[in-house]
Amino acid sequence: MMNFTVDKENRKIKVDREFAAPSDMVWAAWTQSELLDQWWAPKPWKARTKSMDFRDGGYWLYAMVGPQGEEHWARADFSGIVNGREFSVHDAFCDPEGVINESMPRSNWHNRFENKGASTVVHIEIRFENLKDLEGIIEMGFKEGFTAGLENLDQYLAAQLND
Repeated sequence: MMNFTVDKENRKIKVDREFAAPSDMVWAAWTQSELLDQWWAPKPWKARTKSMDFRDGGYWLYAMVGPQGEEHWARADFSGIVNGREFSVHDAFCDPEGVINESMPRSNWHNRFENKGASTVVHIEIRFENLKDLEGIIEMGFKEGFTAGLENLDQYLAAQLND
């Protein structure tokens, strides 16, 4: 199950996505860099973490690495962490040292994890400062890329459950 809704009036994207895995596994996949690196980027791209400090006030600094070795850097600053249940992220494009690129769109994510026993629903709300940033992210192929990343997570979780 996946619902992907763009709400231009309120400058939001909402995604509800169910995963066939218990919530502790899904939470770990979203909050541990060695696991994020295995699924976050849409293939043939890969995510590569430079550093991650998952705590309120910490951040994840990573590159999306393309098939020719090109790198697009991003920084995700964490807040509002309720272990196993929810966390928020201020997301921005940046340089390899984590200096934010102010000319690129930024967003605020709120991720909430709903335990359904054998499955987990992740409720994601992404807010943008302005409509131009929201439309820019959509034009960059966010829906297709994020959908592909979440499918990678399905594959990762299935492999873990079958081990």
